[in-house]
Amino acid sequence: MSRIGRAPITVPEGVEVKLDGNTITVKGKNGTLTREIHPAMHVAVEGNTITVSRPNDEKQNRALHGLSRSLINNMVIGVTEGFQKVLEVNGVGYRVSKSGKTLTMNLGYSHPVTFDEIEGITITVEGTNKIIISGPDKQKVGQFAAEVREKRPPEPYKGKGIKYADEHIRRKEGKTGAKKK
Repeated sequence: MSRIGRAPITVPEGVEVKLDGNTITVKGKNGTLTREIHPAMHVAVEGNTITVSRPNDEKQNRALHGLSRSLINNMVIGVTEGFQKVLEVNGVGYRVSKSGKTLTMNLGYSHPVTFDEIEGITITVEGTNKIIISGPDKQKVGQFAAEVREKRPPEPYKGKGIKYADEHIRRKEGKTGAKKK
C-alpha cells in the first residue's frame, strides 16, 4: 500500500472542500483551486479529512494513488499558506527591477528581459538581485520560476546567472587549472 497515498489529509479551519464527481475544488484565504482527479481514484471528504483510495493494486493505480493524494494536499497547503520560490541573480551588471506588474531584468544581453505577472502569481523584488515568486498553485509557481531562470541559467565557471536560493552550483576550475602539474 502506498505510504503517501493512504495518509489522510487534514483540512484546516477556513478551508472549504467540494467534490463534484472527480473534480475537487479547494477554497481558502489565498484563493480557489480546482483540479480534476483521475476517475480511477476514489476521493472521500468526511468532516475535516480527505482520504484517497484506489480500486486495485494494478501498477497504474498504485502510481496514481500517491500522486492524487499529493496533488490534493498541495491544493490545501496552497490556499492556506501558499508556495514561493526565491531566485538570486549573480553577475556584474545583472539587475532586477519591478514596475507595476512587469519584472525587468538586465542580464548582460543587448536588451532588457521582461516578464509580466500571470494570474495567480505574485512577483516581489528585494534589492537588485533577489526575486520572490509566490502563489497558491505549486505547479504554476515552479513553472514560472523555471521560465525566469531559463533566461540566464547559472554557469559553472564564475557562477553568473539566475539560480534558486537553495541551489548549489558546482564550480569548475577553467583553463588555467589544467596546465598546472
